[in-house]
Amino acid sequence: MHSPMFCITLALLILLLDRSTHCFAVESDASSHGDAGVVMVQFNVQLSSGNPATFLLEVNPSWAPLGSERFLDLVDNHPDFWTGVRFFRVIEGFMAQFGIPAKPAVAEEWRERKISDDPVMESNTKGTISFATMGEDSRTTQMFINLADNENLDGMKFSPFGKLVDGGMDVVNQIYSGYGEGAPSGKGPDQTRIQNEGNKYLKREFPKLSYITSVKRLLNDGNGEL
Repeated sequence: MHSPMFCITLALLILLLDRSTHCFAVESDASSHGDAGVVMVQFNVQLSSGNPATFLLEVNPSWAPLGSERFLDLVDNHPDFWTGVRFFRVIEGFMAQFGIPAKPAVAEEWRERKISDDPVMESNTKGTISFATMGEDSRTTQMFINLADNENLDGMKFSPFGKLVDGGMDVVNQIYSGYGEGAPSGKGPDQTRIQNEGNKYLKREFPKLSYITSVKRLLNDGNGEL
C-alpha cells in the first residue's frame, strides 16, 4: 500500500499531465528563445490593392508588462479596433507607425486611456515593436515597428514589448512608405486630422497607405503547431 504522500504526489502529476493536453495561447520554447510565456499574434494586412499578407509578432510580457497587457487587451477584447487601421507614418530605414482607430469615436475613446511607462528592458532593434509616447506615462494605442536598429530610442523610454518572427520583417518592409514623414514636418498624414476625421481623411488624401484587416492571438493545438 502506498503512503498518503505518494498518492498526493501522483495525483498532482496526473493533473499536470492532463493540463498539458489542452489548448493554450502559443508560447515559444524558452530554451530556444530565452524567455518563457511569450505569446504569438498574427497580423493580417493589405500591403496594397490586391496584395494581402500576414506576419507574426512574438509578444514578450517580461520585456514590458504594462505595454504587453495593453496590446493583448486590444487583440483579445477589441477586435474591431484593428479593422482598417493604417500604417500612417512609415519612414524607410526608421520605423512604421500605426494604432489610430479608423473611426474618430473609437479614437476619442482610447485617447485618454493612458498607461504608465515600462522600464526599457530590451533595445529597439530591427523588428521589435514599441508603443509611441508623447512624454511620461502617455502611452495609449499608437505603436511602431522598428525598421532598423534604433538603439537611440532606448534612452527616450520607448520600451519594446515584442518582435517579428518567421520572416515577418520581409512583409513589414513592403508596407507603403511613399508618403514619408507626417505633417507638418513632412508630406504625410496629419495625426490630428486622423484622430478627428478617421479613415475618411486617409482614404481621400492618402489612398496608398497599407493597413490592417485583422489581428488575432494564435492557439497551440497541444503539439506545438499553429
